Amino acid sequence: MIKRRGLLAASGAILAAPALAQRWPERPVTLVVPYAAGGSTDVVARLLSPKLQAMLGGSFVVENRTGAGGSIGTAAVARAPADGTVFLVSSASNHVMYPIVAPGSMPDPRQAFAGVSMLADVPLALTVARRLGVSDLAGLLALLKREPGKHSFASSGVGGSQHLAGELFAMRAGVDIVHVPYRGGGPALNDLVAGQVSLAFLNLPTALPQGEAGTVKILAVAGEKRSALKPDIPTVTELGVQDFAVRSWTALFAPRATPPEIVARFSAALREILGDPAVKARLAELGTEAEGSAPAELDGFVRDEFTLWEPVIRAAKVSAQ
Repeated sequence: MIKRRGLLAASGAILAAPALAQRWPERPVTLVVPYAAGGSTDVVARLLSPKLQAMLGGSFVVENRTGAGGSIGTAAVARAPADGTVFLVSSASNHVMYPIVAPGSMPDPRQAFAGVSMLADVPLALTVARRLGVSDLAGLLALLKREPGKHSFASSGVGGSQHLAGELFAMRAGVDIVHVPYRGGGPALNDLVAGQVSLAFLNLPTALPQGEAGTVKILAVAGEKRSALKPDIPTVTELGVQDFAVRSWTALFAPRATPPEIVARFSAALREILGDPAVKARLAELGTEAEGSAPAELDGFVRDEFTLWEPVIRAAKVSAQ
């Protein structure tokens, strides 16, 4: 009788799983963005929210919970009920880099969250000041090796994608450059244009107008492949710096114990929306490349990101303290 009851309970759970996914979302769903409104992560979330409502029904609301490098919003979602009502719209900086730079600031994302889907990539561009007089990566590397420690690179802040792209570039290229952090990509670009700093890894959409105006020179993009937004710009790896690839990504995560049936349904909906040509075109206008993924694929990617950045951050002695 005990075995029979166990089998009946198990079969009931199996039958209930698809029904649970089909009913979801029965209650409003909150998409927590751990950054202020108006940034690239927030813009992606607000673009997708009404499309999710139209496809899945229910209500999808974007909520900004800011502070401490994104750790406040991230930790809040990690503690939230795992019932399909709260999700995290996260980025490389706060999901991978900041937990390493500021250990103990939040639960380990690898244990606290389950991946739902990648959402988008913002390409980073290696951009140099015109005063350097270099026209390609080979010329830049020759200059940096000829004048070690005399040149600086700007970033939008300590421990973010732009900062760590510069640190990884220095390691892989074997050059000595000094980090200068700014409060955002805009001020960093302004000083690059003025020649106060020598180079920066900036969001491609931020750098492009100045690059096209000739006030700065864009030498390469930092990703594994050329950007669909500007396919004529080569990658850093193509130009000879090996084992260098940096992605400034945005993705959606659920509290770890969220039912996998809900995660799977949400992921499938996001991938369908991100595959829509109109959505791709709109994101491209915003300087972002749409990119969906399966949950297991995203979880594996996050683990790979930690494997990449932990030794870089330790070797560069980057700390939020």
